[in-house]
Amino acid sequence: MKQAIVIRTDLQMSTGKLAVQACHASVTAVLCAEADVLRRWGIDGQTKIALAVHSLAELENLKRQCEAKGIIHAMISDAGRTELAPGTVTALAIGPAEDKAVDQTTGAIPLLK
Repeated sequence: MKQAIVIRTDLQMSTGKLAVQACHASVTAVLCAEADVLRRWGIDGQTKIALAVHSLAELENLKRQCEAKGIIHAMISDAGRTELAPGTVTALAIGPAEDKAVDQTTGAIPLLK
């Protein structure tokens, strides 16, 4: 079991903003998960990976894949209180879900650096 947190790098968010958006995505997806999924994910160490995409279109494509496969996910839009305009889509959490399902969805998306 794992969770992938996919961040848009084209927005050039500060490190703090990026961290907060990743946290929003992770927590929101976890709140959508059933107890059994959370238990299994917890036993597996709550594995998370951070990935980078370069556009909103890439994030939306990943969201569509999650919907088609029935994978827990959460797309995050910023409130616009600090660095970004209100409604700016910043991140997508995929899972917690089976490793294979997350890996098939995220494919060759690079790690966030």
